[in-house]
Amino acid sequence: MAALPPADFDLLAPELDTVALVEDTAISQDGDPVDYVLFPHSGAISLMVDLADGQTVASALIGREGAMGTLSVFGPSPSALTAIVRAAGVASRIPARRFNAAFNRSPAIRHAIQTHVRAMLVQLQRGGACNALHPVQARMARWLLHICDRIDGDFLPLTQEALSQILGVRRTTVTLLMRNLRDSGAIRSVRRGHIEIDRVRLAAAACECHGTMHREVEQIFSTARLRAWTTPDELRLP
Repeated sequence: MAALPPADFDLLAPELDTVALVEDTAISQDGDPVDYVLFPHSGAISLMVDLADGQTVASALIGREGAMGTLSVFGPSPSALTAIVRAAGVASRIPARRFNAAFNRSPAIRHAIQTHVRAMLVQLQRGGACNALHPVQARMARWLLHICDRIDGDFLPLTQEALSQILGVRRTTVTLLMRNLRDSGAIRSVRRGHIEIDRVRLAAAACECHGTMHREVEQIFSTARLRAWTTPDELRLP
């Protein structure tokens, strides 16, 4: 939203309201209708795949760089994922019908959503490969870094239960992984659902997927900004 010219933002502003993102709260469930589009200003939301046997695994993470519910612009369909707040924050929310109307009227909004969808596809594609091929400890380090990217500071508000859901493993496995990362210095301390990390050492413990995703997403946004400054005025984004 911060990238939109004032006239395009004004298409959204009348029906925007502010909502709290409460840690560990499911803000949508697999199969729910998409009634709202959500723009986080702070915090982090994980998109979870729910399997029939009750297992879960995270597929992507959304923070202040993105939005949730934007696929509603392609037509009404239920959510295919469960969204759970992993780090508390606040977000702007708008009814999907109002957002879709603004999307159809504004080239700038369409450009912003196309950029967001491309960035999400990087997460989904790389994340799927990572979940299939990389050791669980490297994946855990990657997810901790992803969440750290979206909040301020090195204290991550995560319980072992949350990490178990994100990684798709048992809590006993999470306990062992936490011990290994603490022994290496990548995690400094764990107390009352908060994990203090050493970002440099944690990056060394992670697989290459965190760095690869970061570079590819930055390239997408950099290209979008360059295009915004070289297109006609009605398409221009600051």
